[in-house]
Amino acid sequence: MEFWEIFSIIGTISFAIQGGLIAMENKYDLFAVYLFGIITAFGGGALRHVFIGELNYDLWNQGLLFMIAVISITLIIIFPHFILRSKKLWVNILDAIGIISFAIQGSISALSLGLPVSAVVVAAMLTATGGGVFRDVLSQRKPVLLSENIYGLWIFLVGIIIGMRWVTSTLQLFIVFVVFTVLRLLSYFYDWKIPYRQY
Repeated sequence: MEFWEIFSIIGTISFAIQGGLIAMENKYDLFAVYLFGIITAFGGGALRHVFIGELNYDLWNQGLLFMIAVISITLIIIFPHFILRSKKLWVNILDAIGIISFAIQGSISALSLGLPVSAVVVAAMLTATGGGVFRDVLSQRKPVLLSENIYGLWIFLVGIIIGMRWVTSTLQLFIVFVVFTVLRLLSYFYDWKIPYRQY
């Protein structure tokens, strides 16, 4: 298993569960629960492939990740009570883990193609948020990417750090993962916001 696949697995589990939970929150049927979980988990990677032209990306040959996603969604359908007691908290925890995992995975993918920093940042943003945007549009929710809490900034910074090659080792990537996951959670718990201007 290549190193970046670890982040793919972490992100897939987190986003599959999160997508399923949002479908259950909206009282959709079981088909929709699986659909939302799959779209949330795989939509970002598919979108990244379209924009940066990954030659080695094959959505339909990711059998292991699809199986992991289906198992994750099935578990929350069978055992929903543990998570649903604190659903909003769990959704945000899963979201934080998912977006940073996929931001790192997308950045590494773009970097492996020899693309410039700008493309690495775009790959991070698309991978981390693409599936969530598809999910939010389908469920008629305001996209989380445009929410008031700091969200996209953490993904942008992950792309910059990896794109500039400021981290080069496995340990450093895990440190980036932990630090930015914690920052995303803190921005939720303490309601951190980026200043905006009204006119």
